[in-house]
Amino acid sequence: MSMLQEFKEFAVKGNAIDMAVGIIVGAAFGKVISSLVADVFMPPIGVLIGGVDFTKLAFTLKEAVGNTPAVTLNYGNFIQTLVDFTIIAFVIFMAVKFINRLKKKEAAVPTVAPELSREEQLLIEIRDLLKERK
Repeated sequence: MSMLQEFKEFAVKGNAIDMAVGIIVGAAFGKVISSLVADVFMPPIGVLIGGVDFTKLAFTLKEAVGNTPAVTLNYGNFIQTLVDFTIIAFVIFMAVKFINRLKKKEAAVPTVAPELSREEQLLIEIRDLLKERK
């Protein structure tokens, strides 16, 4: 089998396509959540703690000298990223919990066993009689 044929089979498999769609949707979802956090949640939090913009929080390790910019440790960006991660993780947790609840409801639906044909009933009776003889 040629390399091109193997690649074609891999790329067309449902799992590879599902994974690609999941990655693309996940990236877009991450942008939406980042915007939600930065534009909706963080401004009120900043006002509550005294008008602090988290993305501007930093320690200056070395002052700017001439054309050389200052060296800063931007811990505010890290705090922003932690808040983003926490919200994304919580939303994904809730989505998985919802999906699992739907799966449990599907599993709870009792399935009706198919009625056995006459031949199957006879075979079961023969099996049971043979078990009794042993």
